[in-house]
Amino acid sequence: MRPSLILIIALMASRVDALHIIHIVDDQTNRSVPMVELETVNHIKCVTDSNGVVAFDEPGLMNCDVWFSIKSHGYEYPADGFGSRGKTILTKDGGKTTLKIKRINVAERLYRITGQGIYGESVKAGLTVPIDAPVLNGQVMGQDSVQLVVYRDKLYWFWGDTQKTSYTLGQFGTSGATSELPGKGRLDPAVGVNLKYFVDKTGFSRPMVDLAPGSREKPPGAVWIGGLMTAQDDSGVNRLVATYSRVKDLGTLLERGLLIYNDEHEMFEKWKEIGKDEPLYPNGRPVKTAGDAGADYFYFPVPYAVIRVPAKWSAIGNLHEYEALTCLKAGTRYAREKSQLDRDSRGHLLWAWKRDTGVITEKEQQELLKAGLIKTGEALFDLKDAGSGKTVVAHGGTICWNEYRKKWVMIVVEFGGSSSLLGEMWYSEADKIDGPFRKAVKIATHDKQTFYNPVQHPEFDQDGGRVIYFEGTYCNTFSGNPEQTARYDYNQMMYRLDLSDTRLKPAQVR
Repeated sequence: MRPSLILIIALMASRVDALHIIHIVDDQTNRSVPMVELETVNHIKCVTDSNGVVAFDEPGLMNCDVWFSIKSHGYEYPADGFGSRGKTILTKDGGKTTLKIKRINVAERLYRITGQGIYGESVKAGLTVPIDAPVLNGQVMGQDSVQLVVYRDKLYWFWGDTQKTSYTLGQFGTSGATSELPGKGRLDPAVGVNLKYFVDKTGFSRPMVDLAPGSREKPPGAVWIGGLMTAQDDSGVNRLVATYSRVKDLGTLLERGLLIYNDEHEMFEKWKEIGKDEPLYPNGRPVKTAGDAGADYFYFPVPYAVIRVPAKWSAIGNLHEYEALTCLKAGTRYAREKSQLDRDSRGHLLWAWKRDTGVITEKEQQELLKAGLIKTGEALFDLKDAGSGKTVVAHGGTICWNEYRKKWVMIVVEFGGSSSLLGEMWYSEADKIDGPFRKAVKIATHDKQTFYNPVQHPEFDQDGGRVIYFEGTYCNTFSGNPEQTARYDYNQMMYRLDLSDTRLKPAQVR
């Protein structure tokens, strides 16, 4: 062994010997809990990594009694006689303290999927970690809103805006990575995901969308994708299709349309542009399933499945083949008066699938209710807290078939929740993909923080669908809370949910 390597190993060993490992575990499962905040009396904040570990080595606070306040979204540490939630720890060099924290959430927080330092504390402590890139992958510091599809016997992951290590601005042309399907890689999805990023010559996660192939002048603005579908083209080749939006900012759409993935260049290229005024724009995570007449359709839940298209190549590229589940008369874009609503001869409101007709969103339905154009009993969207009866306004989410429940399961984030504007997660189910979804149970909360665009991953279902997985983007955006969680902010967090948990029964369809 070379002397330099011996010196490095010796230095690492001495470094580890000077640390005190604090390990936080779930009191129900003894599983490590990520994103638990520990704070000293003088406000030094430490956050557990995806192993539930903090490697504490603060000069002046070693080998003495140190008080740590302990808190975590959806978890609770016991309070002492003064109401303080925390623990005094003797921070011995080379020592370890394991603490149990009570889980309030129904869902379990498992690990962070993206960003720097996923297992940073564990690496500092010399502990074993499960993923190949535990501290930095593709030079990614943060990523926004995941899309996932099975294509060519792999999982293809795509994200929106991506932060990098070398500058405050990253890249805004959609990022991508692949991973092995469960059972083909060495990782259980309960443990982690090994992402292999598409990178540029510097090693940074590169843009995955080229709206002007061959041109040096690229259109300005951020490019976000969704609506990932696979279908055989006219020559019988299986192709990957996506929708895209090119935006100046959250409120300014510049362009939108359809993309086709170029397998040779490993890049999405423009297929067809969709007019900004077209009534039907597919987005979200599509689900392929049989429609009422038995033919296969792609349904697009965002979070409700109110847009669909026949699952064939000739239809995917033709906007006139897309249908909306709507109460508007065929060919109508908006409802401004009663005559634009579709009612039968007895005055009953008709919700039906129609082409070239506008979608009614939950917000638009609320406007129709306030205007007296429809009645409460006619509403398609009427999700309630199964316990209190409070209305749950669904903002984003996905719907997937669940073999264990033999139902369609919706995982959704609430808009305007009690603990955060966009941070409370709900579970609901229905007999059909287009609902109705009526009762919901809260499964996770992110107090005064955001957890938006949640996506369920049926590819990871375990035990016949009894255990399901979902993730979302954790950040302080839209929260009004200036506090950010080091390393975790603006990154993807994985949860799992056991559908046999009795706390879910009020929302389950009998």
